[in-house]
Amino acid sequence: MIKSKYCSFCILLIITGSSFAQDNYEIQVYESALVPKGITMIELHSNYTLNGFKDTIQGVLPTHHALHETVEITHGFTSWLEVGFYQFLTRNEGMAPAYVGNHIRPRVAVPESFKLPVGLSLSAEFGYQDKRYASDTWTLELRPIIDKTIGRLYIGFNPVFDYSFSGVNQLKAPQFAPNIRLSVKIVHWLKAGLEYYNAMGPVNHFDELSHQPHQLALAFDLDISPLWEINIGYVKGLTPYVESDIIKLIIGRKFGKGN
Repeated sequence: MIKSKYCSFCILLIITGSSFAQDNYEIQVYESALVPKGITMIELHSNYTLNGFKDTIQGVLPTHHALHETVEITHGFTSWLEVGFYQFLTRNEGMAPAYVGNHIRPRVAVPESFKLPVGLSLSAEFGYQDKRYASDTWTLELRPIIDKTIGRLYIGFNPVFDYSFSGVNQLKAPQFAPNIRLSVKIVHWLKAGLEYYNAMGPVNHFDELSHQPHQLALAFDLDISPLWEINIGYVKGLTPYVESDIIKLIIGRKFGKGN
């Protein structure tokens, strides 16, 4: 059964040239709010794949029992601009820890003074990942971020567009990957919600629905302090074309007095 699953995945890659659906170094639906001006946020994203791919596929190493670590440093420069820097690391099963790559991510937001009915920002993430760990190495991600809080309910939508300069999808049409988050404040320090991730394929020809790599996460946010960000989640793959079971943890801390 497992061999059949991986065989089907390899066939899909050969036919469509698709890259891996989800970047398992940072599994997150972004909120529109920026890091405040003068504040620096340092985050550690830890994702452990309980049940992943056990074969090397198009030169990309297996993800089964892989631990992915991302160090993210973001600084707020103005009320409408922040810039983030990423360092990706991994420890694959039976291997020593390894460097994966770096990304830089400027993000702009519509100031609250505009009084829009929704939060609105745009992230542009560019960088490199080693071809042993990503089927596309030099990439650009454009991520519009739209969200709204209604009482205890939070709704977030990230319609992501990925473009590859080098790799499997080099210079092809951008890949469309919508992410959605719904969460509810249970008590003042705890939010519980669902996060949905998908990669529908190139914008000029989406993959068949049954071949898209759908993932659903149950996630909890612990609001223990305005200085800290803690997100814990379990991610379940819903199709054979994505890792089946991932545990994720995000811990962040704000530094600085702000302006």
